[in-house]
Amino acid sequence: QVQVVESGGGLVQPGDSLKLTCSGSGVTLSSYAMGWFRQASGKEREFVAGIIWSGTGTKYAESVKGRFVISRDNAKNTVYLQMNSLKPEDTAFYYCAIGRHPYTLESSAFGSWGQGTQVIVAS
Repeated sequence: QVQVVESGGGLVQPGDSLKLTCSGSGVTLSSYAMGWFRQASGKEREFVAGIIWSGTGTKYAESVKGRFVISRDNAKNTVYLQMNSLKPEDTAFYYCAIGRHPYTLESSAFGSWGQGTQVIVAS
């Protein structure tokens, strides 16, 4: 069964950092682009960051550019999202998704979602 599992969420204060991890099971993530999305309460799911199969190309939403960093370790079948300078508006469930192609980072090109991990940024 192909699945991805997110972990690393939690409750943090504004300005703190948090690192999310996405681990693949039943799938070799190195064959695909990977992405992070988030969904805040009452809002639609939005693209946060994406990384191509080799890790040499990335894409970010404007709202997180300069604060979040997506990376991957294909040897560990894992993708990460380092989140720095967190803001209350970053509060959401964060989801990892497998891209349908190795190079495509358009938000519509992702599927096979995980169950999500919750991030709450509050003082």
